[in-house]
Amino acid sequence: MKISKLIAISALTTFGIAGLTGCGEDPQATSNSLKVGMTADFAPFEFHSDNQKDYKGFDVDLINAVAKEMGKTVEIQDLAFDGLIPAIQSKNIDVAISAMTITEERQKHIGFSDPYYKSGLAILVRADDTTINTLDDLKGKTIAARVDTTGLDEAKTVENATVKPFKTPQDCFKELQAGNVDAVINDRPVNDYAIKEGGITGLKDLPQMLTEEEYGIAMAKDNSDLKKQVNDALKKLHENGEYDKIFAKWFGDKAPQPENQSEPAQQ
Repeated sequence: MKISKLIAISALTTFGIAGLTGCGEDPQATSNSLKVGMTADFAPFEFHSDNQKDYKGFDVDLINAVAKEMGKTVEIQDLAFDGLIPAIQSKNIDVAISAMTITEERQKHIGFSDPYYKSGLAILVRADDTTINTLDDLKGKTIAARVDTTGLDEAKTVENATVKPFKTPQDCFKELQAGNVDAVINDRPVNDYAIKEGGITGLKDLPQMLTEEEYGIAMAKDNSDLKKQVNDALKKLHENGEYDKIFAKWFGDKAPQPENQSEPAQQ
């Protein structure tokens, strides 16, 4: 009986230690899937296909390629843009890729990969409007912008302007078409795609670029291992030409050479 009890106690102790060890592991590090958050209303970066079930876009193709380099599959969650950072902080997702500009304010709360796309803000107006040609012309006007974006921040700097935040770029475009606002401040490539491919008529982009911005893949600030894996994957995609193929598919141009790339993780 004593021997049996000792064996039972030993087994329980071993099981308990193994259980505690398992609890201490980073779930993301041992998982074969990468939980990805995005807001699928920002073509050509992320949007739903015609069946409203699948995801398409530059960011979608890129994160699938990144995950493949990491030996993982992708699980996408379609979240509101203002819910992406909280989802990262609560660890409901591993990363977010959603044409998110790397800013000092955001870096107080989350981490970012190396930049993967250069963008910038532009002003969208009605095609027959000849009174608005620069940012200064928006003084005292009504401006639409997507909530929690750099476009909204830029709109708020315009003197005496009335700024209206909307959940999606499409809502902004519709308000402009309807004459409810005078202009939209939004990311230039999204404006261009909406006009050329998205069926948005009667609008035009002004030639002036208001800002130069860089998009990054967002993740928890303290997850240095994940950041290295993502940056290494991005670097490999640039080296093997896969990034260029994805870029050309969505923008029809040659991709610019990457800058500010991190050193690859030591093997």
